[in-house]
Amino acid sequence: MKFTITREELLTPLQHIVSVIEKRQTMPILSNVLIFIKKDQIIFTGTDLEIQLIVTVSISSEAQGSVTVPARKLLDICRLLPQGAQIVFEAGEGKVKITSNKSRFSLSCLPADNYPEFSESVFDHQFFINAGKFKKALVKTTFCMANQDVRYYLNGLLLNISNNTLKLVASDGHRLSIYEDQLGHNTDIEARIILPRKGVLELIRLLDDADAELKIEFSNNSIRIFNKNIVFSAKLVDSKYPDFSKVFQQQFFSSLQIQKNIFKEALTRVAILSNEKFKGVTLDISSGSLKISTHNPEHEEAEEELVTEYSGEPLVISFNAQYLLDALANLDSDIAVLTIASNVNTCFIEEPNEKIYKFIVMPMKL
Repeated sequence: MKFTITREELLTPLQHIVSVIEKRQTMPILSNVLIFIKKDQIIFTGTDLEIQLIVTVSISSEAQGSVTVPARKLLDICRLLPQGAQIVFEAGEGKVKITSNKSRFSLSCLPADNYPEFSESVFDHQFFINAGKFKKALVKTTFCMANQDVRYYLNGLLLNISNNTLKLVASDGHRLSIYEDQLGHNTDIEARIILPRKGVLELIRLLDDADAELKIEFSNNSIRIFNKNIVFSAKLVDSKYPDFSKVFQQQFFSSLQIQKNIFKEALTRVAILSNEKFKGVTLDISSGSLKISTHNPEHEEAEEELVTEYSGEPLVISFNAQYLLDALANLDSDIAVLTIASNVNTCFIEEPNEKIYKFIVMPMKL
């Protein structure tokens, strides 16, 4: 098997593939990228058995065959070759020779027949969505996902499809983000699936063309997404996501409206003197005023007072400052709307007019 390819044609798929491959593998072959070449096409495959990425590149070659090569070593070689370099790739018995101008490399390879198959069930649902819209939904919810929580269903993202409505939900148990948007077409699908954390992070990196159309297929245990010349597959989290609808079924105080950037800057300043571990700040809300304060074990204190649009009952509530800042960073409008539940156990943060994105944070005791 021998073919010639440019550095750029090889570099881009390898960069995608390597991000999926784990550095420490129980099976040595999983550290390799599977390269399969048939007439005019090279197909690159990488997997950790939970996520798989297939990238197809068109080239002019009559070669055919397959081989697996150490992915990171091949990427490093490719990255350090001069821009526009031509690379001659030749596979022989147990070795792959890579030649570019006066550079020569010989890599150990493993038989392609030993590369594990990524098991997928029959995909019984499919829908289409704009890549830019889907990436926006992912970005605005991903930061709330838990990381290595024993409640493993929180280490992922809920994707809920109800005919023509797409809803994404993420939570770490202390905060929750919800993004809801219209698909623009009927799917006749009613389904709730949980995407794994690593898969969500990979998807955000892959969706680099906002105008592309994605084809998404899924079953009860796996998902497959077609994005131009890339096919992304992942095993779904086998669990039921907790029912969060009850958080909406309660009484609330009047909403508070405040300039987002002014609120962010004041929070950031006050949080400097908060407890380093808990990052707690207290919001003292009264008519037309918001006082932000904090203190720490060294008996240091900080306080700022801001003008707001609020005419409800006075109340005092404390939050993790970073949770509030994360929510504000994901608002597109200049105004932030805070609505606190009457039992003071929940706070909604959203935009005044656009209701497709909501952030919910639980208070803390200081």
